[in-house]
Amino acid sequence: MKCSSEGTAPVIVFVSKMFAVDAKALPHNKPRPLTQEEIAHRRELAKQRHAEKLAANQGKELSEKSPSENSFEVTGNTGDMKGEEQHLTGQVEIVTSKAMKQEADNKESFIAFARVFSGIVQRGQKIFVLGPKYDPAESLHKLSSQCSATNDLPLVPHMTCCTLENLYLLMGRELEDLEEVPAGNVLGIGGLQDFVLKSATLSTSPACPPFTPLNFEATPIVRVAVEPKHPSDMPQLVRGMKLLNQADPCVQVLIQETGEHVLVTAGEVHLQRCLDDLKERFAKVQISVSAPIIPFRETITRPPKVDMVNEEIGKQQKVAVIHQTKEDQSKIPEGIQVDSDGLVTISTPNKQATLSVRAMPLPEEVTRLLEENSDLIRTMEQLNTSLNEDKKTHEINQKTLDRIKEFKQKLEQNLQGRKWRNAVDQIWSFGPRKCGPNILLHNFEGYKRSVWQCLGNAVKEVSKYRDFDNSIVSGFQLATLSGPMCEEPLMGVCFTVEKWEINTVGDMLSTSSQDSGECDAVEHKENEDTTLTSSCTDEVCSVNEHQDSSQSVPKSPEKTSKHKGEVLLADCYGPFSGQLIATMKEACRYALQAKPQRLMAAMYTCEIMATAEVLAHQNYVFAGRVYAVLSKREGRVLQEEMKEGTDVFIIKAVLPVAESFGFADEIRKRTSGLASPQLVFSHWEVKISIHSIWFGDLFPVDVADWNNKWKRLSFGQDI
Repeated sequence: MKCSSEGTAPVIVFVSKMFAVDAKALPHNKPRPLTQEEIAHRRELAKQRHAEKLAANQGKELSEKSPSENSFEVTGNTGDMKGEEQHLTGQVEIVTSKAMKQEADNKESFIAFARVFSGIVQRGQKIFVLGPKYDPAESLHKLSSQCSATNDLPLVPHMTCCTLENLYLLMGRELEDLEEVPAGNVLGIGGLQDFVLKSATLSTSPACPPFTPLNFEATPIVRVAVEPKHPSDMPQLVRGMKLLNQADPCVQVLIQETGEHVLVTAGEVHLQRCLDDLKERFAKVQISVSAPIIPFRETITRPPKVDMVNEEIGKQQKVAVIHQTKEDQSKIPEGIQVDSDGLVTISTPNKQATLSVRAMPLPEEVTRLLEENSDLIRTMEQLNTSLNEDKKTHEINQKTLDRIKEFKQKLEQNLQGRKWRNAVDQIWSFGPRKCGPNILLHNFEGYKRSVWQCLGNAVKEVSKYRDFDNSIVSGFQLATLSGPMCEEPLMGVCFTVEKWEINTVGDMLSTSSQDSGECDAVEHKENEDTTLTSSCTDEVCSVNEHQDSSQSVPKSPEKTSKHKGEVLLADCYGPFSGQLIATMKEACRYALQAKPQRLMAAMYTCEIMATAEVLAHQNYVFAGRVYAVLSKREGRVLQEEMKEGTDVFIIKAVLPVAESFGFADEIRKRTSGLASPQLVFSHWEVKISIHSIWFGDLFPVDVADWNNKWKRLSFGQDI
């Protein structure tokens, strides 16, 4: 806090980003002019070499004798051979030196862009490198009070030590060597590429909390798959993508489950720049790029009360809704029940458990709140996992607890009404990936676990649901990760488990015996004292054994000593936990399809700027052309204003990301280069178009009735 530049003050440096520079631009690789002393010294050395060469030539002439012809021929041939060998050796050395020089010239070096906040940074100084996730509260008990970066330290998460090799003064595009830098200055640091990925904190004290990484306004949203044209170049591509990820703070590099290498960028221009850097600077190989992939989100809405022309949906439409509901229910597989309120009831394949799930749309404020606090939700999940596994965790930071309590209060404020009563206390999980904008609630008796265990509400679950509750959560995570419409993640959906019935062990045994004909995999034997059911293996199950099922079969001692819960794991449908996961996933999907489904499109905020000079001469022409391009790409204008204190006129609009490719070029062409748009990812928005009527779930009206209303809107044109 003092920002002291004294030598005794602790050194604290924040590295905000890493940037790549050509190795030839580094000071020690650049040619520099010689001083007068160096010129004089080199002149003396040249004179000495010249004198030595003359003396050697004179001695060689005096020692020469006239040899015989044979000896002359032999000596001549030997000399020629030696000359050829020396010539070849010289060529090899020249080629090798050229290759090494070319490789050194092509090499990219990384410089850390940093600022000194305390102390004096010196070249050659040993220092701690603290990652963004470093927590002094977790690590200080492992270190001694007087430890420094020069000591041998134990392994501490997100902390390492390094030596500051080079310090640079950033003079525009030039770099100048420095020996030390006091507090308050911006500098470049070389040699940190192996220790810092994108941002870090450098300090001489391990008690220093790390700086928060910078939040960039541009969010990566556009992704492409990348592969080399020649498969043998794959190692260079992987290395190049790692360097690109380190050099660009806004790009994301992913490897999909299919093995594809994916680049996620902020937009079309950023994507092109990343691909050019990958081909020309980092990987230096020819690559093939897929078409841009635009993400969507799936959600549900409340049933509409009015149609497109704001006319209330009347009796005719309600009849159509009833008929459509009956048609939809006829498509549902057997064994799945869907009532009129959208409650889906489904059983596991072995009929040992039954689930009832309902889907509801979340309020927009809650969805936004979940998105903004995804990091806090991830922290809560880690704390709850440690509590459930009975791990000894450190004391939770009071600041984190206060943030969790505030987050819970905001949820309670936004989830008001009869249907959301006690909903916050019943939150079971968030999804997808346990930190997304969807909620899973439990609303059945006998279960009390929730996500608020870290606040001291931990309840040791001892009910029959204890062994299988993680399977329900896993099924919810899978369902929210890929929706039923187009396998995109869900957003703004709440799933409520209103019933979860698990048969007792005795019921399971009797039910599995009754279903032996259907499963063709279970045999049973009744004794006077005990009743034991064991599942037969694939080798034993056959038609003959099914016919002779009334005969007694001896049971091995190993099977008789099985745990009661393991009976569920031996039927022909697979492990019971796996059946629960699949059943929960299907229940969530059918519950989602019982409600009006929508696709959410990613939206850009678009700012189009022009000077007042342009507007004075071409106001109507300029605005008309901008509006024409926006309306063509399904954008809409939000406001027009003159920026205060300047002569710049700004048009603010929103534009779908899927329609943004080529938008900047088209705007410049249509306005003769007078307008420059800027696109930044803003939000997700439910997109409603006229074509959606053919999905059958947007407006449940018959085509004739819709056609009459459309004629009134479109001046008599047929739909």
